[in-house]
Amino acid sequence: MDAVNKNIQSSAARLLEYINENRGKKIILGQHTQTMQQEELSCIHKATGHLPALCGFELLAYSPNIRYDTSGAECLDEVNAAAGTLQKAWEWAQQGGLVTMTWHWFSPLGGSDKSFFTCNTDFSAERAAEDGTPENTAFLSDMDYMAGLLRPFSDAQIPILWRPFHENEGGWFWWGNCDKSVVQKLYRIMFERYTQHFHLDDLLWVFNSPKKECYPGDDVVDILSRDLYPEAHMHTAHEKELYELKQVTSADKPCALAEIGTIPDVYAITDKHLDWSWFMTWSKRYCLSEEFTYFEDLKKAYSCENAVTLESLPEF
Repeated sequence: MDAVNKNIQSSAARLLEYINENRGKKIILGQHTQTMQQEELSCIHKATGHLPALCGFELLAYSPNIRYDTSGAECLDEVNAAAGTLQKAWEWAQQGGLVTMTWHWFSPLGGSDKSFFTCNTDFSAERAAEDGTPENTAFLSDMDYMAGLLRPFSDAQIPILWRPFHENEGGWFWWGNCDKSVVQKLYRIMFERYTQHFHLDDLLWVFNSPKKECYPGDDVVDILSRDLYPEAHMHTAHEKELYELKQVTSADKPCALAEIGTIPDVYAITDKHLDWSWFMTWSKRYCLSEEFTYFEDLKKAYSCENAVTLESLPEF
């Protein structure tokens, strides 16, 4: 299956080919991090003797409209802890690891505190999608700023599993607090701008929602994904959730658990040949404690012969 960006770099094309070749055979293990310390990676290595093949990086601290004067201590602590994570992403890629990025995008205008949350901003996604509005101007400005930060990765031909406007099926983030046709439009604006104007040809486009009404189209999506937060210690293959995700389109796209709390049952997924290409455990309490996954179960997952860790990952 070819990438939706016809000018895709060879390294990103090889990664997509690898993902497609392994569908139903192997699953890539991933872990989100959002601090410079990346305590999660140390925790995983201590528990399993391995490192994940895929590492997730948080871009919230790079949002241009962070309102430091109206933000609480929790917000500022999170921003400060995430500052500089692009350097960590670069270092991870130099180790041969796969990179995926999440952007909790502080609203481009107005808002206070964690303004990526709808409850903290009156920023209108509808007006952001409308040419010539102040919201549209700010939206494009933020997007262009982020494109500049992503440029070095493209220049170095480092593939990025790019997951914009995540969890857009809900209304908790400003980009999902709108008619779902607007979600599609926001995504397509970014796709066109990043591929045709900025030529960020290292990006593989990961759509993140199980709802068909949010889906922007087969021509702009490489990989389908959804986020799940199962009950603590409930390790399953999430077969029903995979089926639901596949109903988004009739096209045969790879699928991923882009965020998960309790880790899935890796053995069940591969034994049943289910089409989960990767999972990425969320950060902090979901990894650093045994609140959701016992370390023994983590070790078991990382020991599966069909689990792809950093050590077993080929070069791209």
